[in-house]
Amino acid sequence: CVLSHPSSSTAPKSSQRPSRVMLRRVQLRAFSGHSRAFSVAPTKAPPMVYISGEEMSRYTMELIMDKWVKPFVDTSDWEHFDLSCRARDDSKDAVLHGAVEAGSRIGAIFKEPTVTPTEVQKKRLGLKKAWGSPNGAMRKGWNGITISRDTIHIPGIELGFKRPVLFERHAVGGEYGAGWAPVSKGRVLTTFFPEDMANQAYIVDAREVKDDESAVVVYHNPLDNVHDLAHIFFTRCLEAKVVPYVVTKKTVFKWQEGFWVRMKEVFDERYKEKFLAAGLLDGCGKDLQHLISDAATMQIIRWTNGGFGMACHNYDGDMLTDEVAQVHRSPGFITSNLIGKKDDGTLIKEFEASHGTVADLWEMHQRGEETSMNPLGMVVALVGAMDHAATLHPANKAAINKFTVSCREAMYDAFRTGRGTRDMSGPEGNTTEQFVETVAEDLARRMAAEGPPVVWTEEKVVAKPSRKFRRNYELDEEGMRAVFDKFDLDGDGSICFPEFLEMAQEVGIAKIKESSAATLEGRRARKAARQRDEAKEAQA
Repeated sequence: CVLSHPSSSTAPKSSQRPSRVMLRRVQLRAFSGHSRAFSVAPTKAPPMVYISGEEMSRYTMELIMDKWVKPFVDTSDWEHFDLSCRARDDSKDAVLHGAVEAGSRIGAIFKEPTVTPTEVQKKRLGLKKAWGSPNGAMRKGWNGITISRDTIHIPGIELGFKRPVLFERHAVGGEYGAGWAPVSKGRVLTTFFPEDMANQAYIVDAREVKDDESAVVVYHNPLDNVHDLAHIFFTRCLEAKVVPYVVTKKTVFKWQEGFWVRMKEVFDERYKEKFLAAGLLDGCGKDLQHLISDAATMQIIRWTNGGFGMACHNYDGDMLTDEVAQVHRSPGFITSNLIGKKDDGTLIKEFEASHGTVADLWEMHQRGEETSMNPLGMVVALVGAMDHAATLHPANKAAINKFTVSCREAMYDAFRTGRGTRDMSGPEGNTTEQFVETVAEDLARRMAAEGPPVVWTEEKVVAKPSRKFRRNYELDEEGMRAVFDKFDLDGDGSICFPEFLEMAQEVGIAKIKESSAATLEGRRARKAARQRDEAKEAQA
């Protein structure tokens, strides 16, 4: 096989299961011509939009398309759009508008991570302007409802959350579409003019600005599509058998009440009985629970068994899912799927990884250094988009599903057997190119096999990768030792249960009795109300 760094492919590597790993490495070299050894006629894929991005994520996906996809899938009906900075600049962003139009028409989209250029990058790349993020145009053009961000789990490997965690982030409204201006002392009036100009305009807010420098910000939260978000959320929670929660800060931000009210209406009317029958409300008062966003922040840290879902506003969803990613492992281990809707009600689904373009690895690659890029999030997104396309156009659905399942299983098996990238298998793990090759070899065998794809079903955990393997591991171990010593009261080098109780309470991870949790939630609500009243008094 042809690798970017052939010298490293022959070096001995260690793992938890060395004999099997070494065997697979020998097989990789012996079957370097896997696409010839296992000849499978490519399956015609249904229409799909493929959006190319930038830097290391683009390079890795080019390898994957060449080694994993094209030998088995005919992608001639896919529509490709290059959203690199230069392509957007050269076309004056016509390429973005083309991608949005195609996505609206086709309904299934895969997107690689893209770069939103800064002023520094604009100058360095010689761009005409610093083009904005394409995400806003996509959410608007596809009537965005929600951004689904869920934990990715590899059977047999213990990551952060033991069971799935599902998130729905309202795809519209909030700070992301805000208008703003820097102002000095004066007065600000926010006035609403009804669409029907026969109706009288009215002032939404009036305030005096007393500082020499202030920023005035205006935004709105659309509510018409919250019912759609609710149906998507509750359906997914039922399918995944997880407990649903709705998250807002409505105790202080009264305008967020409408989000909760609509979610609760849909739940009571269509889903409550189903959740009760499934036993998913047994531990939460037999009803849908609301969480204040502050409380949700703490519960995400505490509920490491997983098995829950949260639906929330745009900004809260952005922040909370970053926290989920860190608890689970990293942004590469959660999904980021935009769901919109055509005028006829058909869902538009865009799938992408939650991480960025991985600029640091790209710089290493350009210097000729070894890299080890984990493509898990991008591949899960790609096969998700392919499955959705096959649902919209089911002529070759069984064959496409065989490829997507086989692709996913071949990648998962590489991680389970010590053939993963270095963030999972440690310093002796595979380079970017080696990982693509070893999975390609396994995928070829799976695709050549008769019958449905083989799925790994063992429940035992065979690996728990250390977080030290992560590229951005920056834990202050000396500082952690100081924290440990603080709670190791008798200095015996271990923390007993009474010491652990003290530590858990101080760092905020102590579990609270259900009877006390309701009381605590009430206290938070009363505190928030006091803060709101104090703010009004200060403004007056």
